[in-house]
Amino acid sequence: MMMSSRFFFRFSSFAAALVLLAVAPVLPAQDSSSSSSSTSKGGKGAPGQAYREEKAPSLVDPNGPAISLISSETLFTMTAALNACGYDEGLTESDPIRQKVRDEINQALAGSEDARSKRDKVCLFIAQHRMTGTVKDISQYISLALYLSPPPALETSAELPDMPPDSTQVVEILPLLRDFAAAIDLHGIWVTSRRGYDETVNRLHDALTQMILSTNIYLKMPTSTYDGRRFLVVVEPMLSPHTVNARIYGPDFVVVVSPVNGAIRMQDVRHTYLHYLIEPLLYQRATAMDRFLPILKEVREAPLNYQMRTDIDQLTIECLIKAIEARTMDTGIAPYVVPPDATRADFERIEHDRSVVAQKMERVRDAQVRHDMVQGYVLTQYFYEQLIHFEKDPAGMKDTIGEIVYSMDVDHEVHRARDVNFDKTADDDVLQRTAPRKLTGLDLAEARLDAGDFATASALARQSLVVATKDQTVDTGRANFILARTAIMTGHPEDAMTDFEKAASTAKETRILAWSHIYLGRMLDLDCKRDEALAEYKEALEVRDGQQDTRLAAERGVKAAYAVRGHTCDADDSGDAAGDGSDSKAAPADASSGNEKPVEKPLSPAPK
Repeated sequence: MMMSSRFFFRFSSFAAALVLLAVAPVLPAQDSSSSSSSTSKGGKGAPGQAYREEKAPSLVDPNGPAISLISSETLFTMTAALNACGYDEGLTESDPIRQKVRDEINQALAGSEDARSKRDKVCLFIAQHRMTGTVKDISQYISLALYLSPPPALETSAELPDMPPDSTQVVEILPLLRDFAAAIDLHGIWVTSRRGYDETVNRLHDALTQMILSTNIYLKMPTSTYDGRRFLVVVEPMLSPHTVNARIYGPDFVVVVSPVNGAIRMQDVRHTYLHYLIEPLLYQRATAMDRFLPILKEVREAPLNYQMRTDIDQLTIECLIKAIEARTMDTGIAPYVVPPDATRADFERIEHDRSVVAQKMERVRDAQVRHDMVQGYVLTQYFYEQLIHFEKDPAGMKDTIGEIVYSMDVDHEVHRARDVNFDKTADDDVLQRTAPRKLTGLDLAEARLDAGDFATASALARQSLVVATKDQTVDTGRANFILARTAIMTGHPEDAMTDFEKAASTAKETRILAWSHIYLGRMLDLDCKRDEALAEYKEALEVRDGQQDTRLAAERGVKAAYAVRGHTCDADDSGDAAGDGSDSKAAPADASSGNEKPVEKPLSPAPK
């Protein structure tokens, strides 16, 4: 496509504007301060610090076992809708079933305008009910899903005052969710996916059983006793594997997890299970714990959430659990093994070597306790010391907990807390502590482009196109989209047009397809080809990727020609007026110009 000289004059302004459009994934950071949001071991608001309700969620079977590992079609329905609306967090690390379900949903959407329309309504609701841009945006929908009857009814199983507060903020999504699920036959997708879910549950069964047994063995507590409470682990691969959502509803402890490579974040599940075991033991002694209240005065400057700084029961429970975790943690040091050829003469050396290894392990555990103390969990050291004696006593935790609580020297612990120099911030959340994924291929190309390394980004994208001739899984549309952007940033508009056209014809992702048409429309507007530009904007609207910023950008392009400062399509090329008759100086400042940052969505990254 040949372009006028006027286009080259305006091109540098467009290139500078385009770079402001975020195209790398934006993963929502976890905020563990929420009482019912997903949280991490060691951070604020650990999984057990969850919202307590009088009524149990609907998926808790009143006649079921005390401990269960299950999947739920109701939760699947909600999380499938979130994925259809751009919830991509942890997608590359997720179980393959997540992408399979997404592909089936996209196929159903592609064949039905009615389904796309109903999907758009769900996505608009989600966009309008974004709270923080963090995991809370997902947490509120999980809370709601736990209180819904099975599809297709999807009715709340409790009165609104009896439901978690975050869930009531999004309850109006239910009629939209029912319509969307029916339009794409989401129940049918669930039926075809159920076998994969069951296989995942079966794979996790032994690991979860081992965790429960080892925890109960350490605490010397029976596993078969049923006291009216339940511990429920719900498996949902449609969520990020980095996320553990834990909630406490009255007597029921519910943990929602997503597997990756057949495994879950067992340490976070165990943390919640410890709450399940420990809380009733300490709440029975709540009156005795009232004498611990002076300790709260000493943690006012600690980076604890409000609940921990004001509720001595919750603080005490958390400190005991952290002490148990420190005593039973994997120190990373291999246990000492007696050499197979050892003799009686080696006894002294063996004991020395065994002691050296034990001291190394203890230093690691002590470091963990010190860390918990400076985070504000100031009773951890006391409980840790008591557990050393507990391990040598044949009595179980149920029989020992009273003595541990009543024998505490509160004045001593107050002075110990007073001497702690607290951290300024709480622990990082799970996502931030996870080792960063090594970027390769087009992911690395995106990262290099965002860093301004256009040569490397272009080279990686071209390399991906070469690989695509042999590997059909390579997304050539995304590769061409990257090339188009690098061409713009390096001053090659005709190459950019060509690559955007290739991206529009080969893109697998609807978001890349839509934005390719939008960028083509903008470049055509700059070349004073308004009719062709309008056609591109309308193509973008037809794609219906369900995202708010895509729709708004395309609608703006239809309403008014894209312009940058100094742009004109007048015959005299005076540069004083925009082609649509508006004041060109106003264009870059408003949302119709290339200087806008796409409207951030609660659950979706910007186009890759």
